Formats: sequence, C-alpha cells, structure tokens
Amino acid sequence: MNRNAISLPIIMSLCLRASLAMGNDSTPEISYFADKQRGWFWYEALPESVKKAKPDIQTDQEKPKPDIKPLSTVQADMEPKTQAKPFPEPQPLSSAWLKQNLEHYLNQAIDDPTEENVAAFYYLQRVMMDKAERFTNAARYVVMSDPQLDETVRRPVATYAANEANHQASVVAEQALKAIAAQAGILFFFRSDCPYCHVQAPILAMLENAYGFKIYPVSLDGLPMPNGFFSQFKRDNGQAAMLGVEQTPALFLMKPPKQIVPLAQGALSLEELTGRILLAAKEAGWIDAKQYQTTQGIRNTPMLLPTAGSISPAVTQDPLSLIQALQRSAHLGSTP
Repeated sequence: MNRNAISLPIIMSLCLRASLAMGNDSTPEISYFADKQRGWFWYEALPESVKKAKPDIQTDQEKPKPDIKPLSTVQADMEPKTQAKPFPEPQPLSSAWLKQNLEHYLNQAIDDPTEENVAAFYYLQRVMMDKAERFTNAARYVVMSDPQLDETVRRPVATYAANEANHQASVVAEQALKAIAAQAGILFFFRSDCPYCHVQAPILAMLENAYGFKIYPVSLDGLPMPNGFFSQFKRDNGQAAMLGVEQTPALFLMKPPKQIVPLAQGALSLEELTGRILLAAKEAGWIDAKQYQTTQGIRNTPMLLPTAGSISPAVTQDPLSLIQALQRSAHLGSTP
C-alpha cells in the first residue's frame, strides 16, 4: 500500500481544520493549494494576528493614583528657600584653623616634598607646640594659685605626704568600721561544696576579729563547710531567693531590724570587703560623707556641684562671671 496516498488526505484534513479555526482572524492566509509550488513548511512562522482593541476600562486598582504630596512638602515648596549661612572661617593660626589645616599642609609636604612645603608644615607645627607650651604654663600658674583647682590639696603627691594621708585614712577607716560593726553584721550565704566559700570564710573571720562584725552564716544546701568555719549556721528557708542570691559566697551588710545592703556575690579580699562596707554604710547614711572621704585618703574639700538652675545661660557667656558663680556654689559647703 502506498503510504503517501494515506498521509496526503490526513495532511489536507489537518490544514482544513486549521484554516477553519483561524477563520475569524482578520488576516487572510495563503492556502497550500494556491501556493503548493513552495512545498510544505512545517516550521514556517505564521504572521501574528492583529489583536482586537479592547475597551479602555480600568479597575480601581489599575487606575493610576494621583501624585498627592504631603502637606509639609507643599508648604515647604511654597515657602521661599533661604540659603544656609556659611560658617565664618576661623582666624588664621588659631587652634581651630590649625585643626582644620595642619593635616593639609602635612599631606602637601608628603606628596610634593619641596623645601617650601616641608618648612611650611614644620613652622605650623612649631606654632601649635608653642601655643600648647604657653597654655601649660598658664594652667600651672592658675591651678597653683587657686586651692579649689589644685588637686594636691585634696590628695598630696609627695611621697611623705601621701604616706601620711594613707595613715590617716587607715585610722579613720578603722574607727568607722568599728562604729558600723556596733550596729550592723554580715549575712553570709554559702554552700558546703563551694570552694570560693571555703576561702572566703577565713577572711570573714579576720573581719570579725579585727572590727567586731557579727557574721550570720546561712547554708544553702543545709551542710557545713569542710574547713570547720562557722559551724553554727542557719539553714536557708527562702531568704536567699528573697534577696536574689545567684552565686556563692553572697555577702550582705545587715542592720537590724530590716536594713539589708548587698555587698557582693563572689569572693572578696579583706581590703575589698572593708571598702565596700564603708561605701555601703555611706550610701545608707550610717556614716558621715566627710568621714567616708577621709577613709579614702582625700582631704575634706567642697565640691563644685552647683544646683540645677543656679547658673543662668547669660553667666556662662562671661568667664569671670562663671568662675564667681562656681566659687559661690563651692563655698555653700557642698560635700561628696
């Protein structure tokens, strides 16, 4: 049987169906039978049909939204724009001028190291150093002539005077610690398996023997320490949770009936422990602020701490008025 005789009718049928399916297209197509000399091109690209124009109907989402500017932008556009005033240039060779230009002269000397460029940089550097030396000399004279500015009045620098200040501080600190021990004790939370508690216990024993502090040991696990310190302890009945104990050893300064001040949650040396006791007592009002200042090896001097609103902005514009206002605030007897 001739296969071509069968395939030809099938091909013709397919072409007829394709032409009927595209019959609604406005673009006419050339029939195979009218142009059979060209043969059959399976992959020939057909011309695109002209799409029918759709009515210009847009939904609310498709409609372009008008460009509405914020009211502030409209007002800003309506207001006349003023040009920002440039900052005045600093005076040549002033500290502000040197700060702005010294690096430029340095870079210029590095990029083009002519004698003039290098010398210009070093001359400017000399000016800056001379200004600094002049300020230093003036500052030394001003500080040495005003006891409120001279730090050696508060704490001497000379070795013999510093040693005497330390001696006076230790004497006053011992007196203050004994006075605190007469009215307050140390609450000591520990665990039997805490190695830091084991080494903290002898320090607390030294504090008790030296100043008379009463130690109140509390065991969190209900067991004694293996080194035998503070065998007469209390079991924790919720006191640790109430005070926020998270680590041991935990130390609190306790003044009956209800005043409890935290000292540390961790091991402390004897010096650190006494220092924190003094600070906590000062903050709690158990010792005088002047007495505490002496325990730090610092002479009692008034502090420049003016009250809020005591100095007006106009006073700050005049250096002499500012100095006088600060001196008056110091003479009012403000203490640390």
